[in-house]
Amino acid sequence: MRFLIVGAGGIGCYYGAKLLKAGHDCTFVARGPHLEAMRKSGLHVVHTDFEFLAPVDVTDLSSLINDRMASEFDLIMLTLKSGATDGILTQLDTWLSHANTPILSLQNGVDNESRIAQSVGNCRTFGGLAVRIGGHIQRPGIIEATGPAQIIFGPWPNSKMTPDSQSFAQILESCFEQAGIPTHVSDDIRRELWRKLLINNGVNPLSALTGLDTRSLTSDPALGNSVYSMMQETACAARADDVELTQADIDEMFTLISQFDAIKTSMLVDREKGRPLELDSISGAVIRRCVQLQLNAPITSLVTRLLEMDVASPSLYNLNGQNADDDT
Repeated sequence: MRFLIVGAGGIGCYYGAKLLKAGHDCTFVARGPHLEAMRKSGLHVVHTDFEFLAPVDVTDLSSLINDRMASEFDLIMLTLKSGATDGILTQLDTWLSHANTPILSLQNGVDNESRIAQSVGNCRTFGGLAVRIGGHIQRPGIIEATGPAQIIFGPWPNSKMTPDSQSFAQILESCFEQAGIPTHVSDDIRRELWRKLLINNGVNPLSALTGLDTRSLTSDPALGNSVYSMMQETACAARADDVELTQADIDEMFTLISQFDAIKTSMLVDREKGRPLELDSISGAVIRRCVQLQLNAPITSLVTRLLEMDVASPSLYNLNGQNADDDT
């Protein structure tokens, strides 16, 4: 298959490298020093169970629009920060309109799929999430990744699959599995996205605020309780999208992140590097929906506000750490 990966950070490059090693074609969209390093020296991905080092097809967004056609690709994978989704879709609007290529989102948050669907329609939109993976750009052109790196995806919105979407999903699942990417096709992808948000909202903001990795957060009695409380607030917020998350879901996700490798979240790394935080797509999604339901989200609101204040005046904490690009 022919894949276009828009967002060549840790997550996108890891999955792209796995697909390339399995014999598929992948084009990466990157920028800055990372783009130049990949052009000059290829892509190097290091994982406990996998290593990739080879030249790759990499381009910038302008060249993609001017020199390539969307119809060249069987699937477009969005592995961008959520805050970049609207801008990318606007830039690619005309380019995307000349093809029927599906788009798979592997991004944080629960709002990306609806934005993609507004651009290309439900029939071309697949929601997805990267599960149990940590990935970062060690330095331009070099990716370090950890974890089993699973993918869960499904058609958007939640509904019975059409014959076409079911056929494509089965082909894609087989393709990913043969490339060594554990994959599950969900018929309730909205619920899966909210289950992932349990973890994202539970650890990302607190990690960025404290400078601690995920294991340090969950093993600390006070901070671990706060993580759990933010997960509970996330479960309450999910009801606004007609998603019912149970106590068992919260316990499962808390156990999962507690036992996973000690990793730095993407929000912590973004803060270290002075980049915009994905607060709006993670904590903001929870707070907005709790307001809609006339519910309180006190811990999420407090941590979000402290982060907003510190970003405006970054002197409360001295954070030093390894560069990373993508999320847990």
